Parts: sequence; C-alpha cells; structure tokens
Amino acid sequence: MKTKSMWSFRLSTAALVLIPIAIGINYIGKTIAAGLKLPLWLDSLGTILSSMLAGPIVGGLSGIINNIIYGITLDPVSTVYAITSGVIGIVVGALAYKGWVNNFAKALLLGLVVGAIAATVSTPLNMIFWEGQTGNVWGDALYAYILSQNGPIWLASFLDSIVVDLPDKLISVLLCFFIFKGLPKNVKRLYQNNQRFEEL
Repeated sequence: MKTKSMWSFRLSTAALVLIPIAIGINYIGKTIAAGLKLPLWLDSLGTILSSMLAGPIVGGLSGIINNIIYGITLDPVSTVYAITSGVIGIVVGALAYKGWVNNFAKALLLGLVVGAIAATVSTPLNMIFWEGQTGNVWGDALYAYILSQNGPIWLASFLDSIVVDLPDKLISVLLCFFIFKGLPKNVKRLYQNNQRFEEL
C-alpha cells in the first residue's frame, strides 16, 4: 500500500467513481432550486460531500466539471462559475482534512467560511460578465436596492452574492456534515489516504 498526499492527483478507484456521483447530486440540486425559484443555489452538495470524503482534488474536479456540464446543457451562465465551484471543493476538502468536520461547531464555521469565500470569488465574475448581478431573484433585488440608494456597484454585487451564498453554503455544508457523519465507517475507509490508488 502507498500513502498519498491530500493534493495528489493519484486517485483511488472509489474516488474516481465518486466524481460523477457528486456531479449528479450537484446537477439535481441546482435544477430543483432553479425550478422552485428558491433563494438558494443547492449546486454544491455533491462537491462538498465528495470533498469531505475524498479531499480537495476530487471535490474541486467535481465542482468544475459539474458547472461545465450544467452550462452546456441547461444554463450557459453556470460555466463561468466553474472557478467558484472549484475553489469551494478545494477549500472544503483541505479544511475537512484538517479536522473541520469533526464536530458540529467546526462544520458551522466551515459553512460560514465557504459562503464568504464563494461570494468573494463570485463577485468579480459577476461584475465582469453580468454587471454585478447573480441571476438569483432574491440577491438581484438587494442589488437593485443598493444601487437605488447610490451605493457602489462593487458593494451591491458583493451583497447580491453574500445574501445567497452565505445561507446556501452554510445549509449545504451542514447537510453534508450530517450525511458524512451518518455514513458507515467502511464507506469512509474507501476514501482514506492509505488506499491503493490509480493514476488520473
């Protein structure tokens, strides 16, 4: 048996299989949220869970590939945010590896950190491609209000992102935390670093 780094691209068979499963979860979550016009994205559940299980590389790949597929098939806007999804996967995977999913309090903090990072990464993308808006009806309403009060566009754009990203990522991380904690130990062992791996 070999031991691999958290940042290794040498992935176990179980980790490789997890990527399309995570993409499917993301895809379904985002489709449901969009269809119901929820004030959430729900497009990171698979990314976050796969990051907790298999680390930042698997989580990052899951997020990036998901956004590309969703962008090609349903919503071209999503392709741009492959960057944000990749960062979410990397951050969750790295912090989970460091013990941030050991208990509820740490998972709560992880959700807040991920939400803040997602909004920070997405804001310049929103400003470059969509005049600062997110496309979420709730966030864009706040964006319009801030501008109507002569607020700066960067602040309106950031608040547009944070008002959706913070609760979305917090809820997503906590849901995945409970799923992760509820998984049988033999399932978690499939993704431990001492498993045999294959070259990606």
